[in-house]
Amino acid sequence: MEKMYYSIGEVAEILGENTSLVRFWSNSFPAFIKPERNAKGNRKFTPEDLETLKQIHLLVKGNGMTLEGAAKKLRESRRTVDSKTKAIDSLKEIRKQLVEVKKAL
Repeated sequence: MEKMYYSIGEVAEILGENTSLVRFWSNSFPAFIKPERNAKGNRKFTPEDLETLKQIHLLVKGNGMTLEGAAKKLRESRRTVDSKTKAIDSLKEIRKQLVEVKKAL
């Protein structure tokens, strides 16, 4: 079951980054990431925002692109980037399962 909203801490943990970097990316990509805010003003990210942040993470950290380059790539070919992030997520899940099998042996 997928969550409706993720806190900034949960997003940071999923990406393996600091909350300050997630906050910075959230502010740097307002056309792509639009987190809602609760009564306290905390950001609440939707699953779509999370996928976009994963794509930004892949482009910036994985491919070494600048923020401007990542924004341009997202505008031009979002489907290509989306398929790559889904493939990486699948591979991470497979690796996690293999590690669990190895521990069980």
